[in-house]
Amino acid sequence: MYLGLGSLLALVIQNLPFYLQDTTTAESRCLDLESTLNIENTTILNVAYVRGDTRVQPQGTCAGEAHVSVSLCRVQYVTHTSARSAIHAEAWLPDEWYGRFLVAGNGGLGGCIPYNLLDYGSSMHFATIAADNGHDGYTAVPFLHNDQVLQDFATRSIHIASLTGKEILRTYYARPHAKSYFLGCSTGGRQGTYSAVHHAENFDGILAGAPGTDWNHLMHWMGMLARAVGAPNASKSASFIPPELWRVVAEEVMAQCDGLDGLEDGMISEPDECGFRPEVLLCGGARGNKECLTPAQVDALRTIYSPLYDAGQLVYPRFDPGSEGVGMPFTGEFPELLSQWFKYGVINATSYDFSTYGPAEGRLMDSINAGGIATWDGNMSAFRDRGGKYLTYHGQADWIVPAGNSKRQYSLVSSTMGLSTPEMDSFYRLFLAPGMAHCLDGPGAWDFGQLGHAEAVTLWQSDLELTMGLRHAAAGNVHTPVRNDSAHNILLALVDWVEGGMAPETITGTGDDGVERAHCRYPAVSMWDEESEEWQCVM
Repeated sequence: MYLGLGSLLALVIQNLPFYLQDTTTAESRCLDLESTLNIENTTILNVAYVRGDTRVQPQGTCAGEAHVSVSLCRVQYVTHTSARSAIHAEAWLPDEWYGRFLVAGNGGLGGCIPYNLLDYGSSMHFATIAADNGHDGYTAVPFLHNDQVLQDFATRSIHIASLTGKEILRTYYARPHAKSYFLGCSTGGRQGTYSAVHHAENFDGILAGAPGTDWNHLMHWMGMLARAVGAPNASKSASFIPPELWRVVAEEVMAQCDGLDGLEDGMISEPDECGFRPEVLLCGGARGNKECLTPAQVDALRTIYSPLYDAGQLVYPRFDPGSEGVGMPFTGEFPELLSQWFKYGVINATSYDFSTYGPAEGRLMDSINAGGIATWDGNMSAFRDRGGKYLTYHGQADWIVPAGNSKRQYSLVSSTMGLSTPEMDSFYRLFLAPGMAHCLDGPGAWDFGQLGHAEAVTLWQSDLELTMGLRHAAAGNVHTPVRNDSAHNILLALVDWVEGGMAPETITGTGDDGVERAHCRYPAVSMWDEESEEWQCVM
């Protein structure tokens, strides 16, 4: 059985504190908050009652006007985390509240309040909180010589937002929340994972998409792949692969591996099954052209499509075949995400000669672990023991954080806690989405309510490109939002699991073409069945 909004309301009335107030009462209670709120180290900046279907001005410099779908009380505040750092945040408290609390995560290096997720959560009747991660803007510059701001970004912001947000909620609604949730992707996925390990009491359910966990190794992997294709002096490098040749590479990857899942549809359902052979593209001479590659370029591809090792130890999984046609991280420059993190977060410098970048820089990031950001601890025992549910998803064509890292994380938790697959299923479920890029988009059925409304998806894509400093290659079409039931909306699936005990077996996504596809629960893989002409989940 899957929950739609009507069934969700019935579940609320039966089990949770349902709260509905008329506009006049809501506005009066909202405006009273400014004088009644008293939270340690926190200053209330503004309290306003906002009617539904309007636009408001954001805090900070990250975004333009933000949309507000439903009538709510908007609380803007700042919490001082030290003498040198502070977290700006907002609470959106809907008139029609179902007793649920939601914290929204961030993206990339962003010190940006995710207004798209504030709107999404409140429109689904969650009291929703989001913060700026302790700094304003898309860059890491505020980390320079300020370990407190760095700590806000790496480990502290979500925890503080959870504590202050619950206090604001309790004061406004005159009762506590019944269930607490987290929603985020990329850096947000890492934040949710960190919360499950270090702050088990904060959330009953965590939705962590494409988590950027094992952060230091992820950054180093980006650097080593950039070096493989000639960064930072690509124009002088024999291994650089220009965009027109990447199109040739993408076509050859599909020619070799598209049909492995039983259907040639322009997507690779299980990249681990693809043993891509780049030597097929050799020109046969020392110089390439627009249809083939030189030996140096083929060697670069071998590096890219192989796991990264250092001194015999795995550092990070490989770039997944099938991702190269969706996004383009190999521009001939070092990714801005790595460049800024390394300079401002790790070595406290305004410049660095990346022409010497190599394994030593990766070991340095590992040893410093700036701000405690690594997020590579598999002990979720406290979260599991209190009944917490961890739901995660990852696109199999993710060109920024490969899906192989989510498989590694699953294995890390399983081995650390000594759990079998059925035991993992009781609190931890991973869904892999073929043809889906980083958090959203791609040729696959990528939209399953992970980021909310169509407008939210557009904003997230814009933020992604700015904060990553990478080139996006997909069309980025915006389409009608997915159906709001727990089969098609992964946030509702998490609610169904936490409150109704119904763990999701599949998550159904919708593509830009309107085609639906059910995504499998790991470790099952998706295979095309010719007889039934349907996708099947096969263990």
